[in-house]
Parts: sequence; C-alpha cells; structure tokens
Amino acid sequence: MQFKDYYGVLGVPRTASADEIKKAFRKLARQHHPDLNKAPDAQARMQEINEAYDVLHDVEKRAAYDKLGQGLRGGQEFRPPPDWDAGFEFTGAPDEAAAQSEFFANLFGAARRHSTGRGAGRRMAGEDHHAKIVIPLEDAFGGATRTITLTTPDLDDAGRVSLRERQLSVAIPKGVRAGQQIRLAGQGSPGFNGGAPGDLYLEVEFEPHARYRVDGRDLYLALPVAPWEAALGATVRVPTPTGELEVGVPAGSQNGRKLRLKGRGIPGTQPGDFYAVLELALPPADTEAARALYRQMAQAMPFNPRRDLEA
Repeated sequence: MQFKDYYGVLGVPRTASADEIKKAFRKLARQHHPDLNKAPDAQARMQEINEAYDVLHDVEKRAAYDKLGQGLRGGQEFRPPPDWDAGFEFTGAPDEAAAQSEFFANLFGAARRHSTGRGAGRRMAGEDHHAKIVIPLEDAFGGATRTITLTTPDLDDAGRVSLRERQLSVAIPKGVRAGQQIRLAGQGSPGFNGGAPGDLYLEVEFEPHARYRVDGRDLYLALPVAPWEAALGATVRVPTPTGELEVGVPAGSQNGRKLRLKGRGIPGTQPGDFYAVLELALPPADTEAARALYRQMAQAMPFNPRRDLEA
C-alpha cells in the first residue's frame, strides 16, 4: 500500500499545533463538503480530509503516525513493521462503520477513539487503553514477569504533541497465546467526577523465533534429516521449548512429512501440538570420496525424480 501524508492533505507543517490543524480542517471542510461542492470527487476528497483530521487531532494516533512516518513521503510504497505500534497506548475501540482507506484501516482500524459522552457533574468511568506487548515465545511455556515501557502522548501548553513514558510490571501467564489480551485493571484513563479509572489491555505478540513457527497453540520446526535417515528410518533428537526429545523417523519418509508430538505445543486447557517437518539435507559433494559415492549411487539406483513430469 501507499503511505498517506496527512499533513499534506490538510496543508499544514508537521510542527502544526492542535489549533492550526483544527483551523485547516474547518477551512477545507467548507470547501469540499459534498453538500456545498458539486465536483465529482468532492465526497472522496472530504473522506480523505476527515481521515487526516481523525489522525492528526488525536494525540495518540498523531504521535504513533509521526514516529512511523519519519523519512517517508506521500505516495511512497510502504509496509508497516509488524510491531510499529508496540508501546503506544490507544483509547477506545474500532469504529467498524466508519469509511476507511486501506492505509488507515491497517494502522488505526483497532485504535479509533469513541466518545464517552461525559456530562457535567456525572460520575464517569475512565476510558480503556489498548497497547501491544511483544514477548519471547518461551514466556508462554513458563510464564514470566516483564517490565514494559509505554508511550502516552499529551498536548503541551502550545498545543503540540509531547510524549510521556511510564513503566509497568506485567505478569505474563503461562499458556498465553498470540492475539490474547492481558488486562491490567485501573491502568487506563482516570475517571471523571470520582468515577473508576479505565483498564489497560495489552495484546500479546511473539518475537520472531530462530527455530519455531507459531500457529495458534501449535509449533512447527523444520527438522533436517539425512537421505539415509529418511529412507531407512532413524531415531533423532529434536529440540523443543521444554527440552530435547528423541523422535522416530519412519522408514520411507519424504521431504515435508510432519511428525506430530501431541500436547507439546503452547500449554493450555487444550495444549497445542508440536510438529517436526522433515527437510532432506544432502551431503555436499566436496571431496573426491564423496563424489565417488554419489556416482556409485547413481549407477546402483536407477531413480528418476522427474518421472511424474514426463509425458
């Protein structure tokens, strides 16, 4: 997708204050609102203006957008890093009914603010906050306590975004899975007129692992095996997050065969499974003795791996 320059849409510099952004939005809205402007592209232009204002007038979204967009230009081909919003707190929940561009939906679809409808003198609960926490896969097997740093944007006296950091100690429960939310009661926005504070919800994401691929509670490991181990069968040692295990490779195994270790995935009421996916590893023909063995095998075994491709 293409990066959207929201500052360019509103015609303001990146240093614009909240008041300058609001004035620019109101001016453009009067010019391009479909009720006042009958140009064929007025509705699309107004949607773009609304989208830019939605991000830039919201301190949380603007701070995250500014950090993400450093050095990027409008229209530039762009893919956000998977953890681009880790550590930022957002209030509210998705507004599924709002019109969104692909760019906006990918970045802020789960971080839209909704109104709390506060009234004078009424006791109101504080808004919930949402953030992402990226943890090692090993935490899901034994649990852990992690200290995280969260970034909370505020408006300074000049109406510009400033960033405030806070640290929290978070208990990672054993068996946590990617996408699960950890709730920290009372760590959201403060209440209004004596109302209870909101909660903080941390969405869990696993760091990329050098060995394992995660799918729900299941784990996958690419397990190299020698041709004779696959052909004749063998017992090999397989590393898992809880220690090495001996696994039998059945004779006649093909490349890509999955060996299932039931219940050895991420723990839980119904624990996941662990899959060792066989990958045939060919010995290098880097010595004369090795090449002689390959020539001998070619003569003794009339094997054609492309037989199924022949007419």
